[in-house]
Formats: sequence, structure tokens, C-alpha cells
Amino acid sequence: MRDRLIAALALIWANTATAHQIKAAMTTVLVDSGNEQIELMHRFYLHDTEHAVEDLFGEDADLFQNQSDRARFAEYVHDTVELKDEAGQAIPLTLYNGSIDGQFFWVIQRAPMPVKLSRLQMRHDALRDIWPTQVNMVNFKTQHAVQTLHFNGDDTWLWVRFSQ
Repeated sequence: MRDRLIAALALIWANTATAHQIKAAMTTVLVDSGNEQIELMHRFYLHDTEHAVEDLFGEDADLFQNQSDRARFAEYVHDTVELKDEAGQAIPLTLYNGSIDGQFFWVIQRAPMPVKLSRLQMRHDALRDIWPTQVNMVNFKTQHAVQTLHFNGDDTWLWVRFSQ
């Protein structure tokens, strides 16, 4: 009986420890043909980011006290996101910033605007290598519409099309 009680308490503790992890991120991609750049703004829940940083860089990693750990996480995100133009050519992304704001960790990237923009291909694997249930939602905002991609499960490269 005592063993069952200990097992039940351990199970409850394990569920409580992960209960606050949301395992979802939101990215907004601003696409303005009048602008020379595309801007990608990735928003991760800070609680998820803290757990991810421990998994990625060890238990001593500290987003709050260590600028280097914030930069390492931003670089990790940068390495897991890619864009390609409609011809399948990589669009170079530049990492602009990684910072804490309230309950979120933000990573900002920028890319040059392709000459022809009727569609883009994207890969967004951030945190999906740590948690298979991670969902990364991406909203592409243009002057005329918002289109959404969901990266989950076995998704790798997804397309978004823009009206002319």
C-alpha cells in the first residue's frame, strides 16, 4: 500500500512539474512589398524557454542572469528556422535580437525581401527536437491578409502563398 501511495505521489509531482509548460510558440512574419526586409518575430513562453535552455545547455543555464544564455537560445532558434523563395533558394536570415519581455522570450530575425514574392517556403523546428508535441504557429501578415502555418508532428517545410 505504501509503495502505491509513493508511486501515486510521484506521478502527481511529475504532472505538476510539467503542467505549466505550454509547448507552443507563435511567430509573426511581416511581409511588406514596400519594405526591403521581411521581419520574423518569434514569441516563446518564458516557462517553456527556461526548460528548453536547461535541456539544451545544462541545468546551470540561466536566462535571467546570463546574457550569454539568452544569446545562445536566440542562436538556437536562428539555426532551426529557414526561409526559401519560390525557386527553392535559401533566403538568408539575420539574427537581430533575443530578449525577455514579461512572460515571453522574443527572438527577432530579418531577411531581405525577395524580388518576386508569390510564395515562400518555411521550416520552423524550434523546440520540436526537444518536445515532439511542440506546435509552432506562424502568421504571415501582408498589407492585405494574414495566412497561418502550423508546424507540428512530422512537418518540415511548408508553403505559404501570397495573392498578387
